[in-house]
Amino acid sequence: MFLDHPTLTATNSSTEPDRLERLTRVYGYAVALADVAGKQGFIEKFAQLHDHKGTLIVFWHQAPEEDEKAFFARAWASKMGDGSSNVEHEV
Repeated sequence: MFLDHPTLTATNSSTEPDRLERLTRVYGYAVALADVAGKQGFIEKFAQLHDHKGTLIVFWHQAPEEDEKAFFARAWASKMGDGSSNVEHEV
C-alpha cells in the first residue's frame, strides 16, 4: 500500500470543504488513468494538488511527461472535477 500521498489544498477550503473532496476524486481519477496506461512511478512524481478558484495546480517533484499532464487535464475536465480545462503545472 502506498502511504505517501500528495497534499491536497484549496483556496477557501475552510468555508467550501467540497473543494477538497473534489481534489480527492480528481486525484483518484488521474492515478487510475496512469495505472491503466502502465505508468510506473506516476504517483511519486507529484507532491501537491491545489484548487485555486477553479484552477487545478499540480506541483511536481520532477518534470511531468505530456501524457502525465493529460491525466490531470482529463480528470479535472470530467464531472469528478471542475468540468473545465483550467490546469497548471509547477515543477
